[in-house]
Amino acid sequence: MARASFLRALVCGLCAAAILCGAAPPRQIERLGRGMVCINCGDGKVYVGWRLLATDPSGIAFNLYRKSGNDAPVKLNAAPIANSTNHVDGAAALDMPAAYFVRPVLDGAEGDPCPPCVLPAQSPARPYRSIPLRTPPGYTPNDASVGDLDGDGEYEIVLHQAGRGRDNAQRGTTSEPILEAYKLDGAFLWRINLGRNIREGAHYTQFMVYDLDGDGAAEVACKTADGSLDGTGTVIGDAAADHRNADGCVLDGPEFLTIFAGRTGAALATAEYVPPRGRVAAWGDDHGNRADRFLACIAHLDGERPSLVMCRGYYTRTVLAAWNWRDGKLARLWTFDSADSSKDLRAYAGQGNHGISVADVDGDGRDEIVYGAMAVDDDGRGLYTTGLGHGDAMHLADLDPDRPGLEVFGIHEKARHPHGISFRDAATGKILWSRPSADVARGLAADIDPRHRGAECWAAGPGLDVLYTCRGEEIGPKPRSCNMAVWWDADPLRELLDGTRIAKWDHEHGREIALLSAGAHECASNNGSKANPCLAADILGDWREEVIWRTGDNRELRVFTTTIPAERRLPTLMHDPVYRVAVAWQNVAYNQPAHASFFMAVGESAGTSSP
Repeated sequence: MARASFLRALVCGLCAAAILCGAAPPRQIERLGRGMVCINCGDGKVYVGWRLLATDPSGIAFNLYRKSGNDAPVKLNAAPIANSTNHVDGAAALDMPAAYFVRPVLDGAEGDPCPPCVLPAQSPARPYRSIPLRTPPGYTPNDASVGDLDGDGEYEIVLHQAGRGRDNAQRGTTSEPILEAYKLDGAFLWRINLGRNIREGAHYTQFMVYDLDGDGAAEVACKTADGSLDGTGTVIGDAAADHRNADGCVLDGPEFLTIFAGRTGAALATAEYVPPRGRVAAWGDDHGNRADRFLACIAHLDGERPSLVMCRGYYTRTVLAAWNWRDGKLARLWTFDSADSSKDLRAYAGQGNHGISVADVDGDGRDEIVYGAMAVDDDGRGLYTTGLGHGDAMHLADLDPDRPGLEVFGIHEKARHPHGISFRDAATGKILWSRPSADVARGLAADIDPRHRGAECWAAGPGLDVLYTCRGEEIGPKPRSCNMAVWWDADPLRELLDGTRIAKWDHEHGREIALLSAGAHECASNNGSKANPCLAADILGDWREEVIWRTGDNRELRVFTTTIPAERRLPTLMHDPVYRVAVAWQNVAYNQPAHASFFMAVGESAGTSSP
């Protein structure tokens, strides 16, 4: 999709660019800077990238400068750069520090410079920037999220430091979950210790990082309990309480929802978590396996400002509670409960996934929550339920660009129906095509084959041995990888992301071609067989994505960025409404890749004309 097509989506009310056509009120989006990134590629070459914003005028171009040591800045382009937001400096001398910055050019006039990206003297040739960590002994850097915590227009990282964890079905005590915040230059900001009354594991702590009140600085929200310690050292609840039972499970005691300040980690407000666990057995077992299944997301439920949605349960009872953080007050908007007998929502029970997605699926300008095989409307009422049941992966996007609206590709665990994988209309739940399978473990939807318009779909399960088009047609062999996807090289197709490896799908020969091995740079993936990075998201440079991995010794995060020049120009994906909230929920349970609201077609113009 060209920039014009992207902006057409925005001006129809999907984000703040709606103001361009008088649509009101606009959707809140982040006020971001240029996100300059510079990477020493060796042999005197430096790759430089920067952001185009959705709110930039369509005719904007850029001049790129390099300042070496105390020398005057040198302009690196003969004419303003109008067709891309990256450049390779082929004459860099790195015997002294080099600072790269851009100035916007509009109607021939040059604007102010952005904050520079600086390469230190003798900077090594490597495709990443390093962030040193303060990992506590016995802990491992795990899932991460990003937000502009200090309001400077650039992202900071919130990292879950995970100690000894246990799945809900396992007995035994766990370590205390820890959240830490770092700037991209490596500066440490704060540490939150959630304490002994929050279990460590993939299903307990779903932390949201987002600017919930629109003040320009992001907040952090998650479930807390007695003894949780905020970033300033203040205790939440009873510091002495220990609600762990003989099996190490926490099945008693108060549960809280806390909003933390992004700048300091200070607790701003704490409320009772909704829903409370109540009688544990009412969720389906007596040991907390089903009661302690948590999800979370961000959704623009009014079409304008973000709301926080905290969730509990998906194997049996399912509850979602929506909250607003406004003017220093935390207020609950609505609660959806499949056990609410007055609304007869029994058909919505047991439909949740190990994940969640958010988008305006019905075209009313307000976000809905796609909760596995069901969906909840922006007002907290049930939108639809398919009855297909639980699954481990789900992908929501414009997967079939030749039909209106968005689609969902999902997989289903131990299905008692002929829809082991399913492709459905995101607005109505109508199944467009499906295939049977006994038990599907993984599934992915991404555009990886330019011969077929739309996303390709594939899965790991009995009888699912081929790659499908978005219309369910068999293409041929499927990729070995069925984990995550990433925009990495110069074309609009997605690449395969699995473990510490990025690969290109060679559609002509049915094979994967390695593009990057982060393992060769001492990096490791997370979460065992899930093999995911800390985060994959467009946090720097142009519209392509960065991938954050930890090092094997747990002492660093390494933020990898592409160094492949691209002539395609798009606004940062973080200004796309579906993609941005997907980055927020990526850390939830079983990590899934973020998808955009639009289809990025092969062969279409990547120009900069306005709608």
